[in-house]
Amino acid sequence: MSKSADPIQDSKTEMRLTSEQLERFGLKTPRATGKHYVLDTNVLLHDPACLNRFQDNHICIPVDVLSEMDRFKTEQSDRGANARAVHRELTAIFDSDHKVTEGVPTAGGGTIRLVIYDPNMCVENSADLRQFHRIFPDRDRVDHRILACTLLLGDYIDPPVVLVTKDLNMQLKARAVGISCEDYLNDKVDPQEAAKKEMARLEVDANDLQRFASSGELEVETERRSEFHTNQYVLLQVGEKQTMPARLAPSGKFVRLVIPEVLRIPDGNHLKPLNLGQKCLIDALLNPDISIVTCYGQAGTGKTLVALAAGLHGTFQRDYNGLTVSRPVVAMGEQLGFLPGSLEEKMRPWLQPIYDALEFLMVPETSQGPRRKRANKTEEQENKKPYDDLVAQGVIEVEALAYIRGRSIPKRFFILDEAQQLTPREAKTVVTRMSKGSKLVMVGDPAQIDHPYVDSRSNGLVFTRQKMRGQAFAAHVTLSRGERSELAEAGAHLM
Repeated sequence: MSKSADPIQDSKTEMRLTSEQLERFGLKTPRATGKHYVLDTNVLLHDPACLNRFQDNHICIPVDVLSEMDRFKTEQSDRGANARAVHRELTAIFDSDHKVTEGVPTAGGGTIRLVIYDPNMCVENSADLRQFHRIFPDRDRVDHRILACTLLLGDYIDPPVVLVTKDLNMQLKARAVGISCEDYLNDKVDPQEAAKKEMARLEVDANDLQRFASSGELEVETERRSEFHTNQYVLLQVGEKQTMPARLAPSGKFVRLVIPEVLRIPDGNHLKPLNLGQKCLIDALLNPDISIVTCYGQAGTGKTLVALAAGLHGTFQRDYNGLTVSRPVVAMGEQLGFLPGSLEEKMRPWLQPIYDALEFLMVPETSQGPRRKRANKTEEQENKKPYDDLVAQGVIEVEALAYIRGRSIPKRFFILDEAQQLTPREAKTVVTRMSKGSKLVMVGDPAQIDHPYVDSRSNGLVFTRQKMRGQAFAAHVTLSRGERSELAEAGAHLM
C-alpha cells in the first residue's frame, strides 16, 4: 500500500525499525533480487512440496502459520499427514547452523525464512499497519496476522511481496488493503485444457476412412499425428456426415474401438452403451493394456454405472480378483452430525449411490420392483441383496477412501467415484496404491465440487488426467450426453 496514496492522516509519527529488529523479525531481505512470497497455511497443507517450487525467489513463512498447523498435525487424515510433512521439511531446512529469520538457501537458488509479526512493536512503527487494524480490528485472528505480516514486509522490502493463499475470502481482504495476492497455481490445469469437452476430430480422405473401416488401423502423417496424444479418442471424419471413432494406439496408428455389443452381468442386467462417449469409455475400461482411466461427465451421463458394469464384467470374466468401489467422504451442504451405529452403518449414507447402482446392474429387469414373499423364505432371505454374498466373500468391496493409505491393491478393478473432491496429493496417494494387474478408474464432474480448497482446475481428477496424459497405460474420456432422463439432462444444462 503506497503511503503517499493513504487518505488517512495518522497523528502518530512513523518510526522505522532498527537493523537489529529487522533481522530478528525476518524483515531483512537476504538478496536484493527476486520476489518475496508469503505462504498461507492452506498452501502448505495443500502441497507440502511447495517449498521447492518457487525457484530463485524468497519464501517467507509467518510464525502464525506454524501455530495454525499445530492444530492439524495430530489428525489421522491427509491434512494431518501434510502438516507433519511440512514440520519435518522445515526442521531439516532450518538446522542448527542457521537462524530461522535470516534466510536459508534453497535448491532452486532462492531462500526460505520465518517472519515474525509482533503487533505491540510493529504497529507503532507503521502507519500502514495502524490503518490496517482500524479496518480489521481483530488482531488475534490468524488470517489478519498473516495479512499484517505481509503488509509489514512490504514496508521494509523493495522487491515485490506477494501473498500466496487458496482462501478466496483472504484474497479479497488482501486486495482491499493493497496487498498483491495470488492463488497457488503449480498444480492447476490450463483453463483451456480443463474446458475441453468435445472429442477431437481429424479430417481424413474418404479412401482412408474406408480402409480404416475394413482393416481397423490407419496410418497418419507424422506431422498430423503429433497433434494428438497416446490413447486419445478421435473422431475420424469425411465431411460432416461420415464419421468413425478411433483411438491413437501407442504404436502411433489409429485403431478401431473394440467393444462388445453389451456388457454381460451373470444373473443381472446387461448394459448396452447408449452413445459414442460411453462406447469410448467401455473401450478404455476393457483394454488390458490401459491401467488408469479418467472420466469427466456431468450428472446423469452414466460414468459410474458404466464403470461398475465394466468392473463386474471383468471380475466375472476372472480378469480381476474383485471389484473395489470407493469415494471420498465430502458432504454437500449442511452436516447432520455424527451418525449412529457400526462403521459400516455410518458409511452407508455416503456409499448408498454405489449400492443403488450395484442393485440396478445385478437384479434382473423382470424381478425389479416390489418383491413378493416366496414360499419357505425367511424375511432375512427376502431382504438379502444380490451383491451381499460377493461382499461377504470380498469379491466386491464398497468402502470410504479414508482408509486407503498404506494399502497395496493387486489385481483389482478399482473405481474411485466423485474423484473431483480429491486434492492432487490425495489423488497421488490413490494412484500409488495400485499394484500389478490392477486397473484404476477415476470418475467425476469437475464442475461439482464441495471441497473447500480445490476447484475445477486444481482437483485430483483433472490433476491426474493432466499428469498421466500421453502415457501408454492411461486413457481419458469425457461424457457430455446425459442418459438418466430428459429432466436430469435439462437440469444439468439449465440450472
